[in-house]
Amino acid sequence: GKFSKSRGVGVFGDMAKDTGIPADIWRFYLLYLRPEGQDSAFSWSDLMLKNNSELLNNLGNFINRAGMFVCKFFGSIVPTMVLTPDDKRLLARVTLELRQYHQLLEKVRWV
Repeated sequence: GKFSKSRGVGVFGDMAKDTGIPADIWRFYLLYLRPEGQDSAFSWSDLMLKNNSELLNNLGNFINRAGMFVCKFFGSIVPTMVLTPDDKRLLARVTLELRQYHQLLEKVRWV
């Protein structure tokens, strides 16, 4: 049913902590489900599915591919990165965008 703190329906911070599920998994799932102006539905089975399929499989696949790429093309050694002026401008722009993103996330906090 719909979460209600007064009726004790739902999973709340203390309950989430008591599950033993790492905080980063909760963060991933809550951000994945984060509604854009409407309620979202929570289910334990969906938490497990999203953790296994979206987080573990996709992240694991990405890490594996990156490792294989480094092995195949760079002799298993991550090369030293040399930044060009264009690279530095791009990083500065990405940093600015991330700061703005974080500021917007902060505004969504419950009052």
